[in-house]
Amino acid sequence: MHTPRDQTVFVAGHQGMVGSAIVRHLKALGYQNIVTTSRDELDLSNQQAVQDFFASTPVNHVYLAAAKVGGIHANSTYPAEFIYKNLTIESNIIHSAHRTGVQKLLFLGSSCIYPKMAEQPMREDALLTGILEPTNEPYAIAKIAGIKLCESYNRQYGRDYRSVMPTNLYGPNDNFHPENSHVIPALLRRFHVAKERGDAKVTAWGTGTPMREFLHVDDMAAASVFVMNLDNPTYQKHTQPMLSHINVGTGVDCTIRELTETVAKVVGFEGNIEWDPSKPDGAPRKLMDVSRLRNLGWSYAIELEDGLHNAYQWFLNNQDHFRG
Repeated sequence: MHTPRDQTVFVAGHQGMVGSAIVRHLKALGYQNIVTTSRDELDLSNQQAVQDFFASTPVNHVYLAAAKVGGIHANSTYPAEFIYKNLTIESNIIHSAHRTGVQKLLFLGSSCIYPKMAEQPMREDALLTGILEPTNEPYAIAKIAGIKLCESYNRQYGRDYRSVMPTNLYGPNDNFHPENSHVIPALLRRFHVAKERGDAKVTAWGTGTPMREFLHVDDMAAASVFVMNLDNPTYQKHTQPMLSHINVGTGVDCTIRELTETVAKVVGFEGNIEWDPSKPDGAPRKLMDVSRLRNLGWSYAIELEDGLHNAYQWFLNNQDHFRG
């Protein structure tokens, strides 16, 4: 595996959870030429601005981690924003990267691209074989489009644009908004607030029976750089690149009930947990088949409870940003 640390690398979305983790990992590996832009400096949904940025900033590698993300509530409430923003950002970056001769790009997708009732664990070839989970279908369709954009530029122009499909991620720089966050930050915050107030109980959404897989974002960053730097056979125009779409996860899942009890333990909440079955559960199970990536030489390092401690400590250190 070739690791070109002298290459100029653009990390789109470096202020988000995944992008910031990728930047940390690249720096730890000794990369010196890392390009980042804030939202104020570059609006990734502005096509002309993105084209101008790539035209004036020569880069060798692009990590496309920028996206509008959220949990079940956010996806259900803002479907138009989720499909429009993500389609626009990925289209602008991928096309502009191609136009300016960027040969290598890594697009970060999501496990929600797979059908709701996909055979478990979900293999890469399950894509487009069934109906998506309705609660996040617009977001999933945008991510599927990103995969197909990468594949299409590879086939037509011989680019080396790869896609990684992470399972549910958590860790430092996560979104802890009380309504628009994913399950782990939502639970960490809810149990923390309950502990601080001395509440006797916490109400959790759904039945607690769905199975979910979780990956710490530092592991995701390590996997992303690993996949970007894997050697690949010489591409031929009009052929499918071998590494255009690959799952990233632990290959291990747990019930939402087990997760919730572990979060309560990590936070130190000693009250009762009650379940509200009127709230949506989402897909019954989402476990990634990660055998392809494991066979290529990468596997996760951070166990769930250890990762939860890390995420909770980050929240405690930054909770002034999440008050209200």
